[in-house]
Amino acid sequence: MRRNRVLPAALTLACAATVTLTATAQPAAAIPPNIPSVGTAAARLAELTVAAESHGSTYDRDLFPHWITISGSCNTREEVLKRDGTNVVTDSSCAATSGSWYSPYDGATWTAASDVDIDHMVPLAEAWASGAWAWTTSRRQQFANDLGGPQLWAVTDNVNQSKSDQDPAEWQPPRTAERCRYARAWIQVKWYWGLSTDSTEKAALGSMLTSC
Repeated sequence: MRRNRVLPAALTLACAATVTLTATAQPAAAIPPNIPSVGTAAARLAELTVAAESHGSTYDRDLFPHWITISGSCNTREEVLKRDGTNVVTDSSCAATSGSWYSPYDGATWTAASDVDIDHMVPLAEAWASGAWAWTTSRRQQFANDLGGPQLWAVTDNVNQSKSDQDPAEWQPPRTAERCRYARAWIQVKWYWGLSTDSTEKAALGSMLTSC
C-alpha cells in the first residue's frame, strides 16, 4: 500500500519538473529566409561571375536609399527587428520598446534595440563594386531593403561596425559555428542579385563551405 501512495507523488514531481523546464526554454532565434543548403550554395558559387571589383572610388551610400517605409509607420530596420526578435513590443511609431535579439555572428543576446544593428550581408559598398554601380537607383533601393532573402541580419552593433564593407576574404563572423551559414547566405545574395565575386572572395567562400 505504501508503494501505491509514493508512486503518484513521484509522478507529480516529475510532471512539475517537466512543466518548469518547458516554461523556461527559450524559443529558437529567428534568422532571415531563403538560405540555401550547402549543395545549392556550392552550385551557385560556381555560377557567379569572377571579376575584379571596380568603380569603388565612386561609391556613395546615399545611392542605396534606406531605410524605406514597408508598411504603416514601420521602416525596413523596424521590420527586421520584429521579424528576428523574440517577444518584441513596438510603440505607435513602430519603434521597438522591448524584446530580445540574438546576434548569430557572435552569440550575444540583447534586450535593447539600440544595441542592435541591421547588417547588410553583402555590404552596400561591396555590392557597388561588384556590379551595382550599373544599376538604377530603384534597383539599389530594392537591394538595400531586401526582406525576401538573407540580406538583412539583426546583429550586435559593434560586430557589424567591425565587419564594415569587408568581404569573406577579409572578415568572417567571430563565432566560427556561424561561418557555414554566413557563406551560404552571402552566396545566395550575390547569386540572386547577379553580382560578381573576386577570386580571393570566391576562394574564402569555398573554404567556408567545406567547414559545414
